[in-house]
Amino acid sequence: MEIVHVYTRVRSDFGRPCLFSDRGPELSLDLRPDPSLTQEFIQRTTRDQATQARTDMSEHQVNTERFVTESRGMNHTEGGWPKDVDPNEMEQTIRFRKKVEKDEGFMNSIPQLGSVMGHCLQQNNALDIFQEYCSEEDEGEVVEPPSAKTINIFRDPNEVRRTVTCLSWHPDGGKKLAGAYSCLHFQTSQSNMCEDSYIWDIENPNRPELTLKPVSPLVCIEYNPKDPHTLVGGTYSGQIAYWDTRRGSLPVELSSVEHSHRDPVYKIIWLQSKTGTDAFSASTDGQVLWWDVRRLTEPTERLVLDPGREGNMERALGALCLEYEPTMPTKFMVGTEQGVVLSCNRKAKTPAEKIVCTYEGHLGPVQALHRNPFFPKNFLTVGDWAARIWSEDIRDSAIMWTRYQMSYLTDACWSPVRPSVFLTSNMGGVLDVWDVLFKQNEPTLSVKVCDEPLYCLQIQDTGRLVACGSQGGSATLLEFCSGLSSLQKNDKTLLAAMFEREAKREKILEARQREQRLKERSRSEQSDAGRDAIDAIDAQSVQQLMARAEEDFFSVVEAELRRRDDTHQDKDKVNGGEAAQ
Repeated sequence: MEIVHVYTRVRSDFGRPCLFSDRGPELSLDLRPDPSLTQEFIQRTTRDQATQARTDMSEHQVNTERFVTESRGMNHTEGGWPKDVDPNEMEQTIRFRKKVEKDEGFMNSIPQLGSVMGHCLQQNNALDIFQEYCSEEDEGEVVEPPSAKTINIFRDPNEVRRTVTCLSWHPDGGKKLAGAYSCLHFQTSQSNMCEDSYIWDIENPNRPELTLKPVSPLVCIEYNPKDPHTLVGGTYSGQIAYWDTRRGSLPVELSSVEHSHRDPVYKIIWLQSKTGTDAFSASTDGQVLWWDVRRLTEPTERLVLDPGREGNMERALGALCLEYEPTMPTKFMVGTEQGVVLSCNRKAKTPAEKIVCTYEGHLGPVQALHRNPFFPKNFLTVGDWAARIWSEDIRDSAIMWTRYQMSYLTDACWSPVRPSVFLTSNMGGVLDVWDVLFKQNEPTLSVKVCDEPLYCLQIQDTGRLVACGSQGGSATLLEFCSGLSSLQKNDKTLLAAMFEREAKREKILEARQREQRLKERSRSEQSDAGRDAIDAIDAQSVQQLMARAEEDFFSVVEAELRRRDDTHQDKDKVNGGEAAQ
Protein backbone atom coordinates (compact mmCIF):
# COMPACT_ATOMS: atom_id res chain seq x y z
CA MET A 1 0.00 0.00 0.00
CA GLU A 2 1.40 3.40 -1.00
CA ILE A 3 1.09 6.16 1.60
CA VAL A 4 0.70 9.60 0.09
CA HIS A 5 0.46 12.97 1.91
CA VAL A 6 -0.68 15.91 -0.09
CA TYR A 7 0.60 19.41 0.90
CA THR A 8 -1.83 22.16 0.10
CA ARG A 9 -0.76 25.78 -0.24
CA VAL A 10 -2.05 28.94 -1.78
CA ARG A 11 -0.51 29.70 -5.16
CA SER A 12 0.62 33.17 -4.16
CA ASP A 13 2.76 31.74 -1.35
CA PHE A 14 4.94 29.84 -3.79
CA GLY A 15 6.35 33.03 -5.33
CA ARG A 16 7.50 33.31 -8.89
CA PRO A 17 7.09 30.07 -10.82
CA CYS A 18 10.29 28.28 -11.64
CA LEU A 19 10.82 27.31 -15.27
CA PHE A 20 13.50 24.68 -15.48
CA SER A 21 14.28 24.97 -19.16
CA ASP A 22 16.94 26.56 -21.34
CA ARG A 23 15.98 29.90 -22.81
CA GLY A 24 17.55 33.18 -23.73
CA PRO A 25 17.88 36.30 -21.53
CA GLU A 26 14.89 38.53 -21.10
CA LEU A 27 14.88 42.24 -20.12
CA SER A 28 12.69 42.70 -17.09
CA LEU A 29 13.31 46.42 -16.32
CA ASP A 30 15.42 49.19 -17.80
CA LEU A 31 16.12 52.26 -15.58
CA ARG A 32 17.76 55.16 -17.37
CA PRO A 33 19.91 57.67 -15.33
CA ASP A 34 18.07 60.80 -14.23
CA PRO A 35 20.43 63.86 -14.08
CA SER A 36 17.95 65.79 -11.90
CA LEU A 37 18.47 63.32 -9.02
CA THR A 38 22.17 64.19 -8.67
CA GLN A 39 21.29 67.36 -6.72
CA GLU A 40 19.55 65.30 -4.07
CA PHE A 41 22.51 62.96 -3.68
CA ILE A 42 24.40 63.40 -0.36
CA GLN A 43 27.83 61.86 -0.09
CA ARG A 44 28.36 60.10 3.21
CA THR A 45 31.43 61.16 5.17
CA THR A 46 34.03 58.51 5.83
CA ARG A 47 34.19 57.24 9.37
CA ASP A 48 36.51 54.87 11.21
CA GLN A 49 34.63 52.37 13.32
CA ALA A 50 36.43 50.07 15.71
CA THR A 51 35.03 46.57 16.01
CA GLN A 52 35.58 43.82 18.48
CA ALA A 53 35.39 40.13 17.61
CA ARG A 54 33.36 39.42 20.69
CA THR A 55 29.89 39.98 22.04
CA ASP A 56 29.14 42.96 24.27
CA MET A 57 28.50 41.64 27.75
CA SER A 58 27.50 44.93 29.39
CA GLU A 59 26.91 48.53 28.48
CA HIS A 60 27.55 49.89 32.00
CA GLN A 61 30.75 50.76 33.84
CA VAL A 62 31.31 49.36 37.31
CA ASN A 63 34.03 49.75 39.93
CA THR A 64 35.42 46.41 40.96
CA GLU A 65 37.75 45.50 43.78
CA ARG A 66 41.33 46.43 43.16
CA PHE A 67 43.53 43.70 41.75
CA VAL A 68 46.71 43.77 43.79
CA THR A 69 49.87 42.79 41.94
CA GLU A 70 53.28 42.13 43.39
CA SER A 71 56.66 42.32 41.65
CA ARG A 72 59.10 39.54 42.53
CA GLY A 73 62.55 38.70 41.28
CA MET A 74 63.48 35.52 39.45
CA ASN A 75 66.74 33.57 39.57
CA HIS A 76 67.98 32.55 36.11
CA THR A 77 70.40 29.64 35.64
CA GLU A 78 72.74 29.17 32.74
CA GLY A 79 71.21 26.94 30.06
CA GLY A 80 71.69 25.70 26.52
CA TRP A 81 74.33 23.12 27.42
CA PRO A 82 73.99 19.43 26.59
CA LYS A 83 73.00 17.07 29.35
CA ASP A 84 76.44 15.55 29.59
CA VAL A 85 78.06 18.98 30.17
CA ASP A 86 77.93 20.53 33.65
CA PRO A 87 77.92 24.38 33.27
CA ASN A 88 79.53 24.74 36.69
CA GLU A 89 82.60 22.78 35.55
CA MET A 90 84.89 25.10 33.62
CA GLU A 91 86.91 22.27 31.99
CA GLN A 92 83.80 20.67 30.48
CA THR A 93 82.51 23.98 29.10
CA ILE A 94 85.91 24.85 27.56
CA ARG A 95 86.16 21.38 25.99
CA PHE A 96 82.63 21.75 24.53
CA ARG A 97 83.38 25.23 23.11
CA LYS A 98 86.53 23.96 21.37
CA LYS A 99 84.52 21.08 19.91
CA VAL A 100 81.86 23.46 18.54
CA GLU A 101 84.44 25.82 17.08
CA LYS A 102 86.02 22.98 15.13
CA ASP A 103 82.68 21.94 13.67
CA GLU A 104 82.43 22.52 9.89
CA GLY A 105 78.88 23.91 10.08
CA PHE A 106 79.94 26.49 12.67
CA MET A 107 82.99 27.48 10.62
CA ASN A 108 80.90 27.91 7.46
CA SER A 109 78.05 29.86 9.08
CA ILE A 110 80.24 32.42 10.84
CA PRO A 111 81.76 33.94 7.65
CA GLN A 112 78.29 34.11 6.05
CA LEU A 113 76.79 35.89 9.08
CA GLY A 114 79.83 38.14 9.30
CA SER A 115 79.42 39.39 5.75
CA VAL A 116 75.74 40.18 6.35
CA MET A 117 76.53 42.02 9.60
CA GLY A 118 79.38 43.93 7.96
CA HIS A 119 77.03 45.11 5.21
CA CYS A 120 74.49 46.32 7.81
CA LEU A 121 77.18 48.12 9.79
CA GLN A 122 78.39 49.89 6.67
CA GLN A 123 74.84 51.01 5.94
CA ASN A 124 74.44 52.41 9.47
CA ASN A 125 77.73 54.27 9.15
CA ALA A 126 76.79 55.71 5.76
CA LEU A 127 73.22 56.76 6.64
CA ASP A 128 71.91 58.21 9.90
CA ILE A 129 68.48 56.69 10.26
CA PHE A 130 67.70 59.01 13.20
CA GLN A 131 68.51 62.24 11.34
CA GLU A 132 65.78 64.90 11.44
CA TYR A 133 65.50 66.57 8.06
CA CYS A 134 62.83 69.12 9.07
CA SER A 135 64.26 70.27 12.39
CA GLU A 136 65.03 73.79 11.11
CA GLU A 137 61.49 74.42 9.93
CA ASP A 138 59.10 75.98 12.38
CA GLU A 139 56.30 73.71 13.34
CA GLY A 140 52.91 75.16 12.80
CA GLU A 141 50.96 76.03 15.91
CA VAL A 142 48.57 73.19 16.57
CA VAL A 143 45.57 74.35 18.55
CA GLU A 144 44.96 71.59 21.07
CA PRO A 145 42.05 71.81 23.49
CA PRO A 146 43.19 71.68 27.12
CA SER A 147 42.71 68.29 28.70
CA ALA A 148 43.82 66.14 31.62
CA LYS A 149 43.55 62.45 32.31
CA THR A 150 43.85 60.39 35.47
CA ILE A 151 46.99 58.25 35.64
CA ASN A 152 46.83 56.63 39.09
CA ILE A 153 45.01 56.85 42.40
CA PHE A 154 46.89 56.26 45.65
CA ARG A 155 44.46 55.33 48.42
CA ASP A 156 45.02 55.24 52.13
CA PRO A 157 45.58 51.52 52.90
CA ASN A 158 43.98 51.80 56.36
CA GLU A 159 40.36 51.09 57.18
CA VAL A 160 39.81 54.52 58.73
CA ARG A 161 40.50 56.95 55.90
CA ARG A 162 42.31 60.19 56.74
CA THR A 163 42.73 63.46 54.86
CA VAL A 164 45.75 63.89 52.60
CA THR A 165 46.97 67.15 54.14
CA CYS A 166 50.19 67.65 52.15
CA LEU A 167 52.02 66.25 49.11
CA SER A 168 55.67 66.58 48.05
CA TRP A 169 57.37 65.42 44.86
CA HIS A 170 60.70 63.63 44.82
CA PRO A 171 63.30 66.21 43.63
CA ASP A 172 65.16 63.73 41.41
CA GLY A 173 62.87 63.20 38.43
CA GLY A 174 59.58 63.15 40.31
CA LYS A 175 59.21 59.36 40.31
CA LYS A 176 58.06 59.28 43.93
CA LEU A 177 55.39 61.12 45.86
CA ALA A 178 55.37 61.68 49.62
CA GLY A 179 52.02 62.21 51.31
CA ALA A 180 51.11 63.37 54.83
CA TYR A 181 47.92 61.89 56.28
CA SER A 182 46.07 63.40 59.21
CA CYS A 183 42.59 64.19 60.52
CA LEU A 184 42.27 67.93 61.11
CA HIS A 185 38.62 68.01 62.18
CA PHE A 186 38.23 68.92 65.82
CA GLN A 187 37.55 65.90 68.09
CA THR A 188 36.86 63.51 65.21
CA SER A 189 39.99 61.34 65.48
CA GLN A 190 39.35 57.77 66.58
CA SER A 191 41.40 55.67 68.95
CA ASN A 192 42.22 53.09 66.27
CA MET A 193 43.27 55.69 63.69
CA CYS A 194 46.66 55.04 62.12
CA GLU A 195 49.36 57.72 62.38
CA ASP A 196 51.52 56.57 59.45
CA SER A 197 52.32 58.51 56.30
CA TYR A 198 53.59 57.06 53.04
CA ILE A 199 55.96 57.48 50.12
CA TRP A 200 54.48 56.18 46.86
CA ASP A 201 56.04 55.09 43.60
CA ILE A 202 53.89 56.75 40.94
CA GLU A 203 53.96 53.59 38.81
CA ASN A 204 52.79 51.30 41.63
CA PRO A 205 49.58 52.46 43.32
CA ASN A 206 48.95 49.09 44.99
CA ARG A 207 51.17 49.56 48.02
CA PRO A 208 53.44 52.34 49.30
CA GLU A 209 57.16 52.09 48.75
CA LEU A 210 57.99 53.27 52.30
CA THR A 211 55.95 53.87 55.44
CA LEU A 212 56.87 56.82 57.65
CA LYS A 213 56.08 56.31 61.34
CA PRO A 214 55.90 59.65 63.20
CA VAL A 215 55.06 60.12 66.88
CA SER A 216 51.99 62.13 65.85
CA PRO A 217 50.08 62.34 62.55
CA LEU A 218 51.90 64.41 59.93
CA VAL A 219 50.21 67.60 58.74
CA CYS A 220 52.94 68.70 56.31
CA ILE A 221 55.94 67.07 54.66
CA GLU A 222 58.68 68.30 52.34
CA TYR A 223 61.50 66.66 50.36
CA ASN A 224 64.97 68.18 50.64
CA PRO A 225 65.77 69.67 47.20
CA LYS A 226 69.51 69.06 47.73
CA ASP A 227 69.28 65.53 49.15
CA PRO A 228 66.50 63.29 47.74
CA HIS A 229 66.90 60.80 50.62
CA THR A 230 65.90 63.24 53.40
CA LEU A 231 62.51 64.64 54.36
CA VAL A 232 61.23 66.94 57.07
CA GLY A 233 57.68 67.02 58.39
CA GLY A 234 55.47 68.89 60.83
CA THR A 235 53.21 66.91 63.15
CA TYR A 236 49.80 67.51 64.67
CA SER A 237 51.44 67.87 68.09
CA GLY A 238 53.63 70.74 66.86
CA GLN A 239 56.88 68.77 66.69
CA ILE A 240 59.33 68.66 63.77
CA ALA A 241 60.52 65.25 62.49
CA TYR A 242 63.41 64.49 60.16
CA TRP A 243 63.73 61.29 58.07
CA ASP A 244 66.48 59.64 56.09
CA THR A 245 64.89 57.01 53.86
CA ARG A 246 68.12 55.00 53.88
CA ARG A 247 67.73 54.46 57.63
CA GLY A 248 64.18 53.15 57.67
CA SER A 249 60.73 54.31 58.65
CA LEU A 250 61.45 55.90 62.02
CA PRO A 251 62.52 59.57 62.23
CA VAL A 252 66.23 60.23 62.68
CA GLU A 253 65.69 63.47 64.63
CA LEU A 254 62.65 64.76 66.54
CA SER A 255 62.14 68.10 68.25
CA SER A 256 61.10 68.22 71.88
CA VAL A 257 57.58 69.24 72.85
CA GLU A 258 58.82 72.06 75.09
CA HIS A 259 60.67 73.88 72.30
CA SER A 260 58.22 73.12 69.45
CA HIS A 261 55.02 74.71 68.25
CA ARG A 262 51.94 74.70 70.46
CA ASP A 263 49.56 73.98 67.57
CA PRO A 264 49.78 71.74 64.49
CA VAL A 265 52.54 72.64 62.03
CA TYR A 266 50.76 73.54 58.80
CA LYS A 267 53.80 74.32 56.65
CA ILE A 268 57.54 73.66 56.64
CA ILE A 269 60.02 74.68 53.91
CA TRP A 270 63.70 73.96 53.32
CA LEU A 271 65.95 77.03 53.21
CA GLN A 272 68.70 77.88 50.76
CA SER A 273 71.88 77.28 52.80
CA LYS A 274 75.39 75.92 52.36
CA THR A 275 74.75 72.85 54.50
CA GLY A 276 71.30 72.10 53.06
CA THR A 277 69.99 71.25 56.54
CA ASP A 278 68.10 74.46 57.44
CA ALA A 279 64.32 74.73 57.41
CA PHE A 280 61.62 76.94 58.91
CA SER A 281 58.07 76.13 59.97
CA ALA A 282 54.81 77.96 60.70
CA SER A 283 51.86 77.12 62.92
CA THR A 284 48.57 78.55 64.10
CA ASP A 285 50.19 79.36 67.46
CA GLY A 286 51.49 82.56 65.83
CA GLN A 287 55.15 81.61 65.59
CA VAL A 288 57.66 81.02 62.80
CA LEU A 289 60.58 78.83 63.93
CA TRP A 290 63.91 78.18 62.19
CA TRP A 291 65.55 74.76 62.57
CA ASP A 292 68.75 72.89 61.84
CA VAL A 293 67.65 69.30 61.21
CA ARG A 294 71.00 67.97 62.43
CA ARG A 295 70.04 69.17 65.93
CA LEU A 296 66.35 69.57 66.60
CA THR A 297 66.65 70.08 70.36
CA GLU A 298 65.57 73.72 70.02
CA PRO A 299 64.95 76.22 67.20
CA THR A 300 67.78 78.46 66.04
CA GLU A 301 65.51 81.50 65.66
CA ARG A 302 61.97 82.54 66.53
CA LEU A 303 59.53 85.15 65.18
CA VAL A 304 56.16 86.09 66.71
CA LEU A 305 53.61 87.19 64.10
CA ASP A 306 52.37 90.20 66.05
CA PRO A 307 50.90 92.84 63.70
CA GLY A 308 51.76 95.47 66.31
CA ARG A 309 55.43 94.42 65.97
CA GLU A 310 55.83 94.10 69.73
CA GLY A 311 56.24 90.32 69.98
CA ASN A 312 53.04 89.84 71.98
CA MET A 313 51.86 86.20 71.75
CA GLU A 314 48.31 87.15 72.76
CA ARG A 315 47.89 89.27 69.63
CA ALA A 316 49.84 86.96 67.29
CA LEU A 317 48.22 85.89 64.01
CA GLY A 318 47.98 82.16 63.36
CA ALA A 319 49.96 81.03 60.29
CA LEU A 320 48.62 78.51 57.78
CA CYS A 321 51.04 78.75 54.84
CA LEU A 322 54.53 79.95 53.97
CA GLU A 323 56.23 81.16 50.81
CA TYR A 324 59.98 81.22 50.26
CA GLU A 325 61.85 82.05 47.07
CA PRO A 326 65.50 80.84 46.93
CA THR A 327 66.46 83.81 44.75
CA MET A 328 65.44 86.12 47.63
CA PRO A 329 66.92 84.24 50.61
CA THR A 330 66.19 86.91 53.23
CA LYS A 331 62.52 87.45 52.35
CA PHE A 332 59.57 85.21 53.08
CA MET A 333 55.78 85.55 53.28
CA VAL A 334 53.22 84.16 55.71
CA GLY A 335 49.50 83.56 55.17
CA THR A 336 47.42 83.82 58.35
CA GLU A 337 44.07 82.64 59.68
CA GLN A 338 42.77 86.21 59.71
CA GLY A 339 43.06 86.58 55.92
CA VAL A 340 46.19 88.76 56.14
CA VAL A 341 49.43 88.09 54.25
CA LEU A 342 52.58 89.21 56.05
CA SER A 343 55.76 90.10 54.14
CA CYS A 344 58.79 89.53 56.37
CA ASN A 345 62.54 90.03 56.30
CA ARG A 346 64.57 87.56 58.30
CA LYS A 347 67.78 89.65 58.38
CA ALA A 348 66.17 92.72 59.95
CA LYS A 349 67.99 94.14 62.97
CA THR A 350 65.05 94.30 65.36
CA PRO A 351 61.97 92.06 65.69
CA ALA A 352 59.75 95.04 64.89
CA GLU A 353 61.45 95.46 61.50
CA LYS A 354 61.09 91.80 60.53
CA ILE A 355 57.41 92.29 59.59
CA VAL A 356 57.76 94.67 56.64
CA CYS A 357 54.17 95.08 55.42
CA THR A 358 50.75 93.43 55.26
CA TYR A 359 48.31 92.61 52.47
CA GLU A 360 44.61 92.37 53.31
CA GLY A 361 41.95 91.21 50.89
CA HIS A 362 40.52 87.80 51.84
CA LEU A 363 37.41 87.04 53.84
CA GLY A 364 38.74 83.79 55.29
CA PRO A 365 42.02 82.12 56.24
CA VAL A 366 44.74 82.22 53.60
CA GLN A 367 44.92 78.59 52.49
CA ALA A 368 47.59 78.98 49.78
CA LEU A 369 50.39 81.42 49.03
CA HIS A 370 52.69 80.98 46.02
CA ARG A 371 55.01 83.28 44.10
CA ASN A 372 55.09 83.23 40.32
CA PRO A 373 58.30 81.37 39.35
CA PHE A 374 58.86 83.71 36.38
CA PHE A 375 57.83 86.98 38.06
CA PRO A 376 58.69 86.69 41.78
CA LYS A 377 57.21 90.11 42.60
CA ASN A 378 53.75 88.74 41.84
CA PHE A 379 52.21 86.12 44.09
CA LEU A 380 48.99 84.12 44.21
CA THR A 381 46.74 83.72 47.25
CA VAL A 382 43.60 81.75 48.05
CA GLY A 383 41.55 82.56 51.12
CA ASP A 384 37.84 82.34 50.35
CA TRP A 385 35.85 81.69 47.17
CA ALA A 386 38.25 83.58 44.89
CA ALA A 387 41.93 83.50 43.94
CA ARG A 388 43.87 86.77 43.92
CA ILE A 389 47.10 87.85 42.21
CA TRP A 390 49.09 90.51 44.05
CA SER A 391 52.05 92.77 43.35
CA GLU A 392 54.57 93.57 46.06
CA ASP A 393 54.46 97.26 45.13
CA ILE A 394 50.70 97.57 45.76
CA ARG A 395 49.50 96.77 49.27
CA ASP A 396 45.93 98.04 49.35
CA SER A 397 44.40 95.58 46.88
CA ALA A 398 45.19 92.78 44.44
CA ILE A 399 45.88 93.58 40.79
CA MET A 400 43.83 90.63 39.47
CA TRP A 401 41.31 88.21 40.89
CA THR A 402 38.86 85.55 39.79
CA ARG A 403 35.15 85.73 40.29
CA TYR A 404 33.65 84.06 43.33
CA GLN A 405 33.22 80.33 42.84
CA MET A 406 30.36 78.16 44.06
CA SER A 407 32.70 76.02 46.19
CA TYR A 408 35.24 77.16 48.76
CA LEU A 409 38.83 77.12 47.44
CA THR A 410 41.33 75.03 49.40
CA ASP A 411 44.68 75.27 47.59
CA ALA A 412 46.42 76.85 44.59
CA CYS A 413 49.79 76.92 42.85
CA TRP A 414 51.46 78.33 39.73
CA SER A 415 52.58 76.18 36.85
CA PRO A 416 56.39 75.81 36.79
CA VAL A 417 56.37 75.81 32.97
CA ARG A 418 53.61 78.20 31.86
CA PRO A 419 53.93 81.62 33.56
CA SER A 420 50.26 82.51 32.97
CA VAL A 421 48.75 79.22 34.22
CA PHE A 422 47.78 78.47 37.80
CA LEU A 423 45.71 75.74 39.43
CA THR A 424 43.07 75.81 42.17
CA SER A 425 41.23 73.07 44.07
CA ASN A 426 37.92 73.43 45.86
CA MET A 427 35.56 71.67 48.26
CA GLY A 428 33.50 70.30 45.37
CA GLY A 429 36.29 67.92 44.32
CA VAL A 430 37.07 69.95 41.16
CA LEU A 431 40.51 70.95 39.90
CA ASP A 432 40.42 74.23 37.93
CA VAL A 433 43.17 75.28 35.53
CA TRP A 434 43.30 79.04 34.86
CA ASP A 435 45.14 80.77 32.01
CA VAL A 436 44.94 84.53 32.57
CA LEU A 437 46.13 85.23 29.02
CA PHE A 438 43.27 83.18 27.58
CA LYS A 439 40.36 83.71 29.99
CA GLN A 440 40.03 85.58 33.28
CA ASN A 441 36.37 85.14 34.19
CA GLU A 442 36.29 81.36 34.09
CA PRO A 443 38.81 78.50 34.18
CA THR A 444 40.32 77.15 31.01
CA LEU A 445 39.83 73.57 32.20
CA SER A 446 37.77 72.07 35.02
CA VAL A 447 38.30 68.45 36.01
CA LYS A 448 36.04 66.59 38.41
CA VAL A 449 38.69 64.63 40.31
CA CYS A 450 36.49 62.94 42.91
CA ASP A 451 33.25 63.32 44.82
CA GLU A 452 35.11 64.29 48.01
CA PRO A 453 36.53 67.72 48.85
CA LEU A 454 40.05 68.31 47.62
CA TYR A 455 42.41 69.51 50.34
CA CYS A 456 45.81 69.98 48.67
CA LEU A 457 47.55 69.84 45.31
CA GLN A 458 51.16 69.69 44.16
CA ILE A 459 52.43 70.02 40.59
CA GLN A 460 55.58 68.34 39.30
CA ASP A 461 58.61 70.41 38.24
CA THR A 462 58.06 69.48 34.59
CA GLY A 463 54.46 70.74 34.74
CA ARG A 464 53.17 67.51 33.21
CA LEU A 465 51.84 65.74 36.31
CA VAL A 466 49.80 67.09 39.22
CA ALA A 467 48.78 65.27 42.40
CA CYS A 468 45.57 66.15 44.27
CA GLY A 469 44.91 65.03 47.84
CA SER A 470 41.32 64.57 48.98
CA GLN A 471 39.55 64.50 52.31
CA GLY A 472 38.76 60.80 51.81
CA GLY A 473 42.43 59.76 51.87
CA SER A 474 43.05 59.34 48.12
CA ALA A 475 45.78 61.08 46.14
CA THR A 476 44.88 61.33 42.45
CA LEU A 477 47.62 61.68 39.84
CA LEU A 478 46.63 63.54 36.66
CA GLU A 479 48.53 64.22 33.46
CA PHE A 480 48.06 67.44 31.49
CA CYS A 481 48.16 67.80 27.74
CA SER A 482 51.19 69.31 26.02
CA GLY A 483 49.44 72.68 25.65
CA LEU A 484 49.29 73.11 29.43
CA SER A 485 52.73 71.62 30.16
CA SER A 486 54.94 73.34 27.58
CA LEU A 487 56.00 76.97 27.29
CA GLN A 488 54.08 78.84 24.63
CA LYS A 489 55.44 81.57 22.38
CA ASN A 490 55.45 85.11 23.85
CA ASP A 491 53.93 83.91 27.15
CA LYS A 492 56.44 85.80 29.29
CA THR A 493 56.23 89.00 27.27
CA LEU A 494 52.44 89.09 27.23
CA LEU A 495 52.12 88.27 30.94
CA ALA A 496 54.73 90.88 31.90
CA ALA A 497 52.78 93.50 29.94
CA MET A 498 49.53 92.39 31.59
CA PHE A 499 50.98 92.56 35.11
CA GLU A 500 52.47 95.99 34.40
CA ARG A 501 49.18 97.28 32.97
CA GLU A 502 47.14 95.99 35.92
CA ALA A 503 49.66 97.37 38.41
CA LYS A 504 49.47 100.80 36.78
CA ARG A 505 45.69 100.65 36.86
CA GLU A 506 45.70 99.85 40.58
CA LYS A 507 48.21 102.64 41.25
CA ILE A 508 45.98 105.12 39.41
CA LEU A 509 42.96 103.94 41.39
CA GLU A 510 44.91 104.24 44.63
CA ALA A 511 45.97 107.78 43.72
CA ARG A 512 42.33 108.67 42.94
CA GLN A 513 41.18 107.23 46.23
CA ARG A 514 43.93 109.10 48.05
CA GLU A 515 42.88 112.36 46.41
CA GLN A 516 39.25 111.73 47.30
CA ARG A 517 40.23 111.06 50.89
CA LEU A 518 42.24 114.27 51.04
CA LYS A 519 39.34 116.23 49.53
CA GLU A 520 36.90 114.71 51.98
CA ARG A 521 39.27 115.49 54.82
CA SER A 522 39.72 119.09 53.68
CA ARG A 523 35.96 119.43 53.25
CA SER A 524 35.38 118.04 56.71
CA GLU A 525 38.00 120.42 58.11
CA GLN A 526 36.42 123.37 56.30
CA SER A 527 32.97 122.36 57.45
CA ASP A 528 34.26 122.03 60.99
CA ALA A 529 35.86 125.49 60.75
CA GLY A 530 32.63 126.89 59.30
CA ARG A 531 30.65 125.31 62.09
CA ASP A 532 33.02 126.83 64.62
CA ALA A 533 32.69 130.25 62.96
CA ILE A 534 28.94 129.93 62.82
CA ASP A 535 28.90 128.86 66.43
CA ALA A 536 31.09 131.85 67.35
CA ILE A 537 28.88 134.21 65.35
CA ASP A 538 25.78 132.71 66.88
CA ALA A 539 27.21 133.10 70.37
CA GLN A 540 28.16 136.72 69.70
CA SER A 541 24.76 137.55 68.21
CA VAL A 542 23.03 135.89 71.14
CA GLN A 543 25.07 137.98 73.52
CA GLN A 544 24.23 141.14 71.56
CA LEU A 545 20.55 140.25 71.51
CA MET A 546 20.59 139.59 75.20
CA ALA A 547 22.32 142.92 75.86
CA ARG A 548 19.85 144.75 73.61
CA ALA A 549 16.95 142.98 75.29
CA GLU A 550 18.31 144.04 78.68
CA GLU A 551 18.66 147.65 77.49
CA ASP A 552 15.13 147.63 76.07
CA PHE A 553 13.79 146.10 79.26
CA PHE A 554 15.49 148.64 81.51
CA SER A 555 14.49 151.53 79.23
CA VAL A 556 10.88 150.38 79.37
CA VAL A 557 11.11 150.14 83.15
CA GLU A 558 12.63 153.62 83.44
CA ALA A 559 9.97 155.08 81.13
CA GLU A 560 7.27 153.46 83.22
CA LEU A 561 8.79 154.86 86.41
CA ARG A 562 8.98 158.37 84.89
CA ARG A 563 5.37 158.15 83.76
CA ARG A 564 4.29 157.13 87.25
CA ASP A 565 6.24 159.99 88.81
CA ASP A 566 4.64 162.46 86.39
CA THR A 567 1.14 161.24 87.22
CA HIS A 568 1.85 161.53 90.98
CA GLN A 569 3.06 165.11 90.56
CA ASP A 570 -0.02 166.05 88.56
CA LYS A 571 -2.31 164.64 91.26
CA ASP A 572 -0.48 166.54 93.97
CA LYS A 573 -0.89 169.84 92.07
CA VAL A 574 -4.61 169.24 91.59
CA ASN A 575 -5.12 168.40 95.25
CA GLY A 576 -3.21 171.54 96.36
CA GLY A 577 -5.38 173.86 94.21
CA GLU A 578 -8.57 172.44 95.59
CA ALA A 579 -7.37 172.99 99.17
CA ALA A 580 -6.55 176.65 98.49
CA GLN A 581 -10.00 177.33 97.24
